[in-house]
Amino acid sequence: MEAVLRVKNLNKSFGSRPVIRDVSFDVYSGEIFGFLGPNGAGKTTTIKMILGFLFPDSGEISICDLDLKKHYEKAMNLVGGIVENPELYKEMTGYENLRMYARLHDGVTEERIQEVVRLVGMQNRAGEKLKKYSLGMKQRIGLAQAIVHRPRLLILDEPTNGLDPAGIKELRDILKNLAHEENTAVFVSSHMLAEMELMCDRVAIIDGGAVLDVKPIADILHMASKQEAYRFEVNPENIEKAAELAAELFGKDALYGG
Repeated sequence: MEAVLRVKNLNKSFGSRPVIRDVSFDVYSGEIFGFLGPNGAGKTTTIKMILGFLFPDSGEISICDLDLKKHYEKAMNLVGGIVENPELYKEMTGYENLRMYARLHDGVTEERIQEVVRLVGMQNRAGEKLKKYSLGMKQRIGLAQAIVHRPRLLILDEPTNGLDPAGIKELRDILKNLAHEENTAVFVSSHMLAEMELMCDRVAIIDGGAVLDVKPIADILHMASKQEAYRFEVNPENIEKAAELAAELFGKDALYGG
């Protein structure tokens, strides 16, 4: 598989406080990659650096082999994303929002706009103004906007926040279809392990600004089904934080040692 996103030895501090510590991972075409950790773990800060909203103190980020420092504009043309809430105009219809955004990218046809509307299941409501939309409908139009230019990489920061169970399932199905049908690399952050299990192919677990492990989700589920231990290798100074994270993600009975 082709590595669409490469993050290598990323570090970031705010003042004297380190918030991202030597973070590295790859995201491949056609996979859904989960970025899992509690609030404040460093997920959004990492995403903002990938999108160029923040500059790392050190480390490398590349998208389709384009170094973000040297080829930022070209690399960003290959990316779609939603960080926090979709940027949409509530007095415009779903179609109008998509057509306005499509003008920012060369080659987006009306046929493509109709295609993404169908992909996110909004063909019966995209003609209505956004002020009539539920949160889940806004998320779906926001997702359509993020993929209308056929990005190689889609980045979603906590996309299930505020959605009901039906909305979460709809989003999960859309992302799986997108990864499979368009071979998009999908990067999803979340603090919910259960949601990662149902959605992702691989997961990176982050806490305290450091990635503790990167595993195929199938390996995590296999270990859980056999009640085997899940081993993290962490620096000695991070042991207490790792234990707290394990308890939060895997239950209060999670133990560490040795």
